[in-house]
Amino acid sequence: MLLRAFIVDDEPLARDELAYLLKRSKQVELAGEASGVEEALDKIENLDIDVVFLDIQLADENGMEIASRINKLDYPPLIVFATAYDEYALKAFELNAADYILKPFDEKRVQQTIEKLLKLLGSKEPNIPVPSKAGLFSNTEKLALTVDEKIILVNVNDILYISTNEGKTIIATGKQKYVVNEPLVTFERKLQNSQIIRVHRSYLVSINSIIEIEPWFNSTYNLIMSDGEKVPVSRTYTKELKQLLGF
Repeated sequence: MLLRAFIVDDEPLARDELAYLLKRSKQVELAGEASGVEEALDKIENLDIDVVFLDIQLADENGMEIASRINKLDYPPLIVFATAYDEYALKAFELNAADYILKPFDEKRVQQTIEKLLKLLGSKEPNIPVPSKAGLFSNTEKLALTVDEKIILVNVNDILYISTNEGKTIIATGKQKYVVNEPLVTFERKLQNSQIIRVHRSYLVSINSIIEIEPWFNSTYNLIMSDGEKVPVSRTYTKELKQLLGF
């Protein structure tokens, strides 16, 4: 898996330095860069991006405010603050920043950040199950969810999709949606031998609950789920989905 990264910094030399180190790792693809706030937000909202490397001190706005706006997007990428100021670290992590790196950039430190991001996103290729009785959960198998200090057991075959938004994970069934604190990657691991697969950095879906596949821009797709929800498929997972469903 290649991380798709976006850099926001109003210093061209700093952007170039970070871009060089990211590409040098051979684990990151640079999806774009911007020097200003509105340009950055417009591109981030319309690109399939895994992580934004964001400077805190920009000419036209504070990076913390941009981070808050990014977190409110429908499919927010991870955020890494890349800055010369270490006094903002605590505030950064309050905004659910994945990491915080200081200028001038150290290659080893940048590599540590990349490894951390890969773990957060699930660095392994998606485990695509073979549709067979041996590989799928039965109707009696359950998933334990901690909701409001209660443990709720949900039938795995009742799950339509699992999504993440603003640090919360949402498990949608045909009857109800449950909001939990565990990250999406935790459920990906728990359900790796089930009919539920990852199709986007913010979504896992049950292949049994897909009723329509809608072509979208840039060779991507939207999945129409049985409850009417429209789930995006990112380019990272398109090939595996095509192989699994045979289209």
